[in-house]
Amino acid sequence: MQGTVDGFSYGLVTPVAAFLMACLGGALGLRCTTRSLRNGDSFKAGWLALGATSIGTGIWTMHFIAMMGFSVRRVPIGYDRPITFASLAVAIVMVGIGIFIVGYRGATALALVTGGTITGLGVATMHYLGMAGMRFQGRVEYDTLTVALSVLIAVVAATTALWAAVSVHGFAASLGASLVMGLAVSGMHYTAMAAVRVHVHGSPPPGTGDTAASLLLPMLIGPAVFLVLAAVVVMFDPLLVMGEPDWQKPSGRPTPPRPKIPAPAYGEPAGRTSRRPSARTARRDGHHPQDW
Repeated sequence: MQGTVDGFSYGLVTPVAAFLMACLGGALGLRCTTRSLRNGDSFKAGWLALGATSIGTGIWTMHFIAMMGFSVRRVPIGYDRPITFASLAVAIVMVGIGIFIVGYRGATALALVTGGTITGLGVATMHYLGMAGMRFQGRVEYDTLTVALSVLIAVVAATTALWAAVSVHGFAASLGASLVMGLAVSGMHYTAMAAVRVHVHGSPPPGTGDTAASLLLPMLIGPAVFLVLAAVVVMFDPLLVMGEPDWQKPSGRPTPPRPKIPAPAYGEPAGRTSRRPSARTARRDGHHPQDW
């Protein structure tokens, strides 16, 4: 029979907390990408990897915080741990591919479309793989058009996020971009949840076991701690606090030109300057090269 679904069991607590986590992951990803562009090739790959992990972890954490508020009336819900953490790996890897494409290729149209499509599909895959990890006495069906709309929102949001990551550098602009990213990711999540139809098998007794929040909360501790540590790394970046090292700063004095040493003539030892006059000198003295 049709199950009664409630996506806001805790009111606005879970949507607001999920939105903030998505904003945090997006903000960290933006700042890490900015560092990679500023530092050139020295730590570029490391900053891009940290940014991709931050964004992927933020999106994953946002999804499962929001899922704490998802419930089916009189049906206890559990989660399969391997599938749940596999969705985290998918989010990080797919976001990483998009971040690295744009980080090394720049904000070209081809790089943005390619990276945004891969990242958006990765975000959507993370969402529906996480939904596949739910365990309850019933099954989940989806409305095809709403699913397609959620995937489109994910691709557009990912493309916009990648563009902002390489184009937005100011603090205020980065803050605004992270808020937009959080709103887009949250919108994608709740659009996808609007496609859910739950069919319950039989007449299950009232749930007396663990709630979804009590099952998900321990799994969220690790990713949440990672986001906090990533925020500390970004906030206390040595290049941001202490400035660029002296050996990386361009010197204010011009480098004197090196004297040009003529190549030795054929047959003469290296290190001795040939005294054989050039053709221009010979013509100036009234002689020709063939006279020598």
